[in-house]
Amino acid sequence: MNAHDLIKEAIAEKGKFDSVYWIACGGSMIDLIPAHELLQREATTFTSYIYTAREFDIMRPRRLGEKSLVIACSHSGNTPEVVEGCEIALAAGATVIAQTDNAGSKIDSGKWTTWVYPWGEGVPQAEVPAGISLSLAAELLDQQEGYVDLADMYAGIAEMDKILPPAREKVNAELGDRFAKLCQEHEFFYILGSGPNFSQTYGFAICSLMEMQWQHCSYIHSAEYFHGPFEATQDGVFYFLQMGSSECRAMDERALAFLKTHTDTLMVLDAKEYGMEAVPASVRAYLDPVLFYSMNCELRAARGKVFDHDPDFRRYMGVVEY
Repeated sequence: MNAHDLIKEAIAEKGKFDSVYWIACGGSMIDLIPAHELLQREATTFTSYIYTAREFDIMRPRRLGEKSLVIACSHSGNTPEVVEGCEIALAAGATVIAQTDNAGSKIDSGKWTTWVYPWGEGVPQAEVPAGISLSLAAELLDQQEGYVDLADMYAGIAEMDKILPPAREKVNAELGDRFAKLCQEHEFFYILGSGPNFSQTYGFAICSLMEMQWQHCSYIHSAEYFHGPFEATQDGVFYFLQMGSSECRAMDERALAFLKTHTDTLMVLDAKEYGMEAVPASVRAYLDPVLFYSMNCELRAARGKVFDHDPDFRRYMGVVEY
């Protein structure tokens, strides 16, 4: 299965789409956000929306119909909200493309196109949801309007496979121990980021730390930081800043300049120091999140070792009724 042919077939069947809806939950939704932001920024003849699946199910958009493309993701393939969202979209006449790691799961029902992807160490970025979603978005944009940066997107996704292995070694060598120590010293801290990277600022907080480490923390947009949250900044309060390598970096740099002079507890993860300048500048904003996800995984593992907390251990998720 490949994005070019999948989008070509969808357009051949329905004609050009006037709306795209991305639906998922938690980490799966986080993987879809950069692709949504690509379309939100570049598309001129159609619109893009992203929903946590339960909200899509409850507040289904009236615009949803035969000219809609719904792209869903459920890693387990059995997330009830996502499966229901696909059913709702299908009933409305929309074209549905689902992604999952689990062949034969509820979302891989044969009712719609399902892209079953591999998962684990060494899988190319082109074959996991972040890369698949960006490829689908770029192809849709190109086939409906023309996208001058299509080749750059494919080149950038491939480049990530070269960037990530040394980046993992670097973040563990330079930041892992200090991050774990700061988590020991601070029961709560703030994480900042901007642009498409904000998907991983959010993801680091709610998935890697709150879910997988039971670490209290909060996410703040680097630009919104100056519209309220910066009033809480003071010495002794821990801030973790994700610095992007794209044009969005300007928002992070402004936050960094203030943080340097208003708190004594700051950690910076700078994408430019981890190889992202090898990615074409035209698509770097959408691929920075791939780097940050990988770095976040290493940092949560470093914390987990110090706290003797396996990232796979849960006390509520899949354990109790909710």
